[in-house]
Amino acid sequence: MSGRVDFSGVQSTMLVTLYLRALESRSEDSILRDQAAVEAARRIDYDWRKLQQPGLASNRFGVALRAKQLDDWAADFLRRNPDATVLHLGCGLDSRAFRLDRPAGVRWFDVDLPDVIELRRELYPEPGDYRTIGASVTDPAWLADVPADRPVLVIAEGLLMYLPTVEVERLLRRITDRFHRGELIFDGVAPWVAGFTQRIPERLRKGYPPYLTPLRGGRDVERWDPRLRYVEDVAVTSQFAKIPDRTVRAVYRLMSRFPALRDWLRLVRAEF
Repeated sequence: MSGRVDFSGVQSTMLVTLYLRALESRSEDSILRDQAAVEAARRIDYDWRKLQQPGLASNRFGVALRAKQLDDWAADFLRRNPDATVLHLGCGLDSRAFRLDRPAGVRWFDVDLPDVIELRRELYPEPGDYRTIGASVTDPAWLADVPADRPVLVIAEGLLMYLPTVEVERLLRRITDRFHRGELIFDGVAPWVAGFTQRIPERLRKGYPPYLTPLRGGRDVERWDPRLRYVEDVAVTSQFAKIPDRTVRAVYRLMSRFPALRDWLRLVRAEF
């Protein structure tokens, strides 16, 4: 059993997503099948009853669909580049490094704040070419510890929308300046979603931060960093057919018919 945790702010979101991935993965018809998340949630000394709120459990499907699409893109990149370097930025407690079938030659770095990484090291092993880095992703110094001699896959799940746009631009340009070629996969929220969270009074957000950088479309990456080239994007709601729960599947199907609701959360793949 790890030490007791009670993160706040941006870090609190990683406990919510871990809880939802574990909850979804306990089902026989799981989309994600993240057994490492199930085990991690069991080991953490946290009062999970705080998250047993009406309606929250149904969000497990959106979390699983997002993670599965990013997993599929990551697996595709690693099949084509079995000697790649992976940078999982703002990794939180995600177990993607252990959920994927990584080629033996892959060098993987999970990056997050020092207290998050300290907890990760209690929960997950660090075998072979897997390493953790305890630092803010916006700190330029940590990238110097990552060799730049291989193609790189950059995963930024649940991260870029929380950063000011100027920090998003600086982060991406540091990465593309350092590495010769690679791919970026990430998620982003629509402008109306970001604006809504920014108008919620702090006392009502209960520690959750607002979204600062919205995604108007997949080609925003080319504006953030001219070296990046947009490849494709996917709306999470468009994946409704994979949801086993009939009621939630019907809700996602309905949302997918209206552009504003369909595009509230999109996944983007870019290359350089």
